[in-house]
Amino acid sequence: MQALQSRLRHRFADPALLARALTHRSFSADHNERLEFLGDSVLGLAVAHMLYEALGQLPEGDLSRVRAQLVRQDSLHRLALDLGLPALLRLGEGELRSGGQSRPSILADALEAVIGAVYLDAGFDAASALVRRLFDTIHISPAMSAAAKDSKTALQEWLQGRKMQLPQYQVARVLGAAHRQTFEVTCTVVERGLARAGQGASRRAAEQAAAASMLQALQSTSP
Repeated sequence: MQALQSRLRHRFADPALLARALTHRSFSADHNERLEFLGDSVLGLAVAHMLYEALGQLPEGDLSRVRAQLVRQDSLHRLALDLGLPALLRLGEGELRSGGQSRPSILADALEAVIGAVYLDAGFDAASALVRRLFDTIHISPAMSAAAKDSKTALQEWLQGRKMQLPQYQVARVLGAAHRQTFEVTCTVVERGLARAGQGASRRAAEQAAAASMLQALQSTSP
């Protein structure tokens, strides 16, 4: 815990906050979900402020896409790994046996809880400074707005730019047990006679995967 505070570059006046931030609900009733809720909002505001300063000429929609890219689960998971959070998480025996220490969702939630803990311990300025340090290796530029577009949006804009109809999405099948379902969605572009499938843990994720596959197919066949 001392080493983590050094990596965070924040020394807690109330170390119990940090301990709670690293406690999963499977371990104790005094867990990190409330801190995660708080940290999610603090993170969103801190990143929004950072982007407002760095990308002041971008419109709101582009700023929102870049922010969503930075605060998504995959990004927070990588940051949690860099901080060494897996070894410090307090998990119940069941979560430990099922690999909870390496689960992206648990690690991303723990990082948000840590940010919430810093906010309660020392205020928004300290939490915002931590967020900036976490993201200081990422070069923020206007080009990120295009890269941050989700696949469905990118596909829609590609089609609209060529005055073509919007794609059609249909759930082809749902696999697995109710608590661990995998959705398979088909994306169809009628005017090109193309259909591509995608899978994901939710219908939305499957649609994004299908859209990405379709966009790749269209770009590879267009001059």
